[in-house]
Parts: sequence; C-alpha cells; structure tokens
Amino acid sequence: MAVLTPDILERFQAGFDRAVSAQIPEANAMTLATVDPDGRPAARTVLLKGFDLDGFVFYTNLGSRKGQHLAHTPEASAVFWWRENEEQVLIDGSVRPVTEAEADEYFASRPRGSQIGAWASKQSTHLSSRETLLEAVKETEARFEGQAVPRPPHWSGFRIQPRRIEFWYGKPYRLHERICYTVEDGHWMSESLFP
Repeated sequence: MAVLTPDILERFQAGFDRAVSAQIPEANAMTLATVDPDGRPAARTVLLKGFDLDGFVFYTNLGSRKGQHLAHTPEASAVFWWRENEEQVLIDGSVRPVTEAEADEYFASRPRGSQIGAWASKQSTHLSSRETLLEAVKETEARFEGQAVPRPPHWSGFRIQPRRIEFWYGKPYRLHERICYTVEDGHWMSESLFP
C-alpha cells in the first residue's frame, strides 16, 4: 500500500481546515462502512482522531460490530460530508491496527468519563436496561478511584490506508468537480471525473 503524497494530504488538510473555519459541527465526523463475514455492508459515523501520510485514524471497542467486521475483513470506506462547504472526501482502503503506543497515547488524552465508559460498555452487545450500564459505570469508577484509568485491552484504533481517495466539490447545476487519486503499481495517479 502506498503512503499518501504530500499534495493529497495537503488537499485533505485544506478541506478539513475550511470545515473547521466554517464551524461545521463535528468536522472530523466520517461515515465508516465495513462488511460483515457474509459480505453485508454496515455504516455508522465515527470521529477521525488523526491523519498523516500513512492514513486516517479512528478508535473503537474491538468487540464492537465494526471491530468484529474489521477483524474479519480489514477493508473500509469512509466519507466526510461538509455540507455547508459543499465538499466531500471519499476514501477506500485497507485497515490495520494502530500501534499499542498510539492507542495508549490517545486513550490517555480522553476525558476520564470517556475512559471509564470504555471499560463499562460492552459496545454493540445486548443491554437489558440503562440502569445496567450506569451500574457498570459506577463499579468502574470505584475500581479506578484515585488512579489513572489504563486503556482496556479491548479498546484500540485503526488506520485506513487509502488506495483511492476522491475530493468532491459542489458546483452550480450539478456540474461538480471531482478529483480522484488511485494507487496503480505502488504509485498514486490522479484524474478528473465527470460529475
């Protein structure tokens, strides 16, 4: 898998910065699509927590639906839709786990309540009542009272390493501008696409 080129990364950074400047809520929100072992797609919104030449990073409970999908089929698509700016970024690629050090560093930066929640929630599994979750939170708070909350072994991150990334810019009369980058023989190629 080829790393992103600086110009691709700069194009993403520019769009992301425009979204932040426009005060678009959750500018780092992306729709993430995965497939289950039977090839059935599933999508949900997650938050981008980092990006660089190696790809786009998000974190999750590894036992969650998406975590199980990615363990079986480490492929994903992601879409950023910055509606107010009429911009989209579409990403397809393979997915690999972040390093333990990266996961530890990001987990340590989270609010304590979110750290507690990562231990208390059995994400994507049946919950009999809200009280059951709140009781698990209370028990976890007591367990780690007066100490730092370590990263749970079932919680980590993934990096999408793109093989295709498309930048979509809305234009009048649906004559949108689409710039698509794809990896061919280990090298990035770019082309314009009809809207």
